[in-house]
Amino acid sequence: MALSNYEDVHIYPLDLEDRERLLREQIECTFMWGTRDHWPVGVFMTYIWKDGSFWVSATSQRKRITAIKRDPRVSIAVTSVGTSMGPARTATAKGRAIIHEDRATKDWFYPACAATNIPAPGKFQDAFAAMMESERRLVIEVVPEKWITFDGAKMMAASVESWRASGILD
Repeated sequence: MALSNYEDVHIYPLDLEDRERLLREQIECTFMWGTRDHWPVGVFMTYIWKDGSFWVSATSQRKRITAIKRDPRVSIAVTSVGTSMGPARTATAKGRAIIHEDRATKDWFYPACAATNIPAPGKFQDAFAAMMESERRLVIEVVPEKWITFDGAKMMAASVESWRASGILD
């Protein structure tokens, strides 16, 4: 089938393996929630992809915590920009947020988050983890329920094939 336009790009999803690779390689996401007056809001956050969930952190006075308690439905968007996968690959998850305040979660999350932000083990990484330890710090788990993905490499391959078939590329 010849490609004539980019009207319908849902036909270029990320393969499951590529989605997993993206989520393991990237360290930053856009975390989105709805405000009390129904405005969508998003912030960039460092995340950890573990056991099929996104894990992020914030302190209890942040507006997103109030919003999550009111309505746990959130979204997380991740792009391949800055990874070895190159640009134009994305994964967006619609999911539900779970707020964790327990010691066991914080004990694994703080060092993992520090290692994500400061890859070289040592005193800076340890200091980062120690700074996360505060009275109001919470860990948020987002459990994906629906995925929206896009693989620009697939779209480009289909484009080149179409251009060759039409004689644009000789």
